[in-house]
Formats: sequence, structure tokens, C-alpha cells
Amino acid sequence: MPTTLFSKSLRDLGGGTWAWIAPPGTWNYSNAGLITDGDEALLVDTLVDERLTGEMLDAMRTATGFGADRIATLVNTNETSNHTWGNGLLKAATSYASAAAAQEMATDNGPQQIGKLLGAAPGMGELGQWFIDKFAAFDFEGLTPSGPDRTFSSEITLKVGKKDVHLIPVGPASTPGDIIVHSPVDRVVFAGDVISVGVTPITWTGPVSGWIKACDRIMALDVDTIVPGHGPLTDKAGVRKMRDYLTFVDQEARKRHAAGMDAWATAQDIALGEFARWPDQGKLAVTVGTIFREIDQDASPPNLVEYFERIQQLDKKYAAG
Repeated sequence: MPTTLFSKSLRDLGGGTWAWIAPPGTWNYSNAGLITDGDEALLVDTLVDERLTGEMLDAMRTATGFGADRIATLVNTNETSNHTWGNGLLKAATSYASAAAAQEMATDNGPQQIGKLLGAAPGMGELGQWFIDKFAAFDFEGLTPSGPDRTFSSEITLKVGKKDVHLIPVGPASTPGDIIVHSPVDRVVFAGDVISVGVTPITWTGPVSGWIKACDRIMALDVDTIVPGHGPLTDKAGVRKMRDYLTFVDQEARKRHAAGMDAWATAQDIALGEFARWPDQGKLAVTVGTIFREIDQDASPPNLVEYFERIQQLDKKYAAG
């Protein structure tokens, strides 16, 4: 499947299934989906704020007749902001997420954290400007993240009309609570953050080994179309490329850890090769740090400001060539 067609759009996947594609797929811009049959609809993920989510829901209503008031089921593929923070608009829906995702969502104060960082950003020099560039375009004011109505820890099947839709936990991978959403009759899987296409992925928690296994789980499905969490529609070739990136970074990080290098030196030292063409290369710093914490059995949370500074510095390095 070509991955060159990449514009903001609601893409008809056939059979009553749709994908919302949001370029450029980088910080805060994520994809979502809609599975319909008869008079029933299931929404896969919301977006990073209610303005963007409302725009998506309006497009879905125009194309399918299903808007926020008619969508009965909402499934979040993980707990992160750009897959959940628009949940408040789906007041009529019964919402689902994995138990691990729900645990994270229950303590989510991300909008307040981002608000504080944006308030401090003008006095933070280049890092502050980087943060403004990545986050200021979105409306986090008054956002209150909401958790699911129902949770699960093993695979469950929901009905959308006559369609079976499988919710398959594959985390911890990119996040603690990753799931994929599989519609067998449509031969489609909504992969959430397990798959990014043409953009650098990131994990603050990992383990990356679990993320690679999640890619393998998708490869084992009998599907034609894969809707990634970020980037254009793809097929299994896109999953293989994602798996190649993760395997490469994991191996390179572990070699340098064994040689006594620290995580930041390792992130600066790894030559990304063909993957250097993907935007947001600086996210490598976070993923490498996660691998090092896994090796060291270090359960302490990452220092957000420190890691944002590392990301900004690596982004700058790659932009300079």
C-alpha cells in the first residue's frame, strides 16, 4: 500500500470503516478511526484537544451520519494525550481502555503540566521556543482528562452491528496500556502508538522488547490495512519498518550501555542512517533513556524538562545535517 497520500482527511476504508488521518503525524498530531455497521458505530481514539476532536467528529457526521451524539462506543488504544484528551466530547458513548491504560489515566494531570511549561517557556531560551512550537497551537485550557467506563486485561470482542471488533492488549509496549483494535471482516487494524509510519516513535516507559512483540502481533493478523497512530495508512511493510527501527535502536543502545556509555552520550552517538529521514529524530533521546532504565532496573520516572532539552538538542543537530 503506498504511503504517499497524506493529507488531513477522513479516509473511506470500505465496508463502513473509516480512518481519520492527521498530518504531519508528529508531536500531538495523531490518527483515529470509525467502525460502523447498520445503526451502530465505534470510535477508535480521540485527539489531543476538543477543538481537533470536534473537527474530526464533524467530518464523521457529514460522511457517515455518526456524530458525537450517535457514537455508542469509544475505545482508547492507550492512555496518552493525543489519543484520549478529546474524550469529553463523547458523552453518549460507553468508553473502553485497558486496565493498565485506565490506571495511568486516573492520575493524568498533563494539561496542567503543559500549561505550566508553556507559561515558563518564554524565559527558557531555545528550549522554550521549541516547546512553544510543539505545543502552543493546541487548546489545553480547561481540559480534564477522563478515564474509561469499562476496562479489560485480556482480549475482548465487541459487537458493532453484526461486526466483531477485537480489542487486543499488547502492552506494555510504547505505553503501559497499549491495545490494538482489529476488525476482521474489514481486514483492518487500528494500531495506535504501536505503529508510526515515517515519523520517529517514542516511549517514555517501554519496554522496547515488548513493543517489538506488539509489532509481531500485528504481523500475525490477517489484515490488509493498518491505521497507525501517526503517519499515513500502511500495510505490513510499514509494520516491518517500524520493527526494524525499534530493533536497531535497542541493539545499538545495549551495545553502548555494555561499553559504559551513558544514555545521553548514546543518543548522540547512534547514527540513524535511513531512519534519519524521519522527522522528530530527537525523540531517540527518550527511547534510549527508557532502554537504559530497563537495563538498570531503574523505576524512577524520567525528568521531563531534562528530556525535552535533549530532544530539542538532537532535533537541532539533525536539522543542521
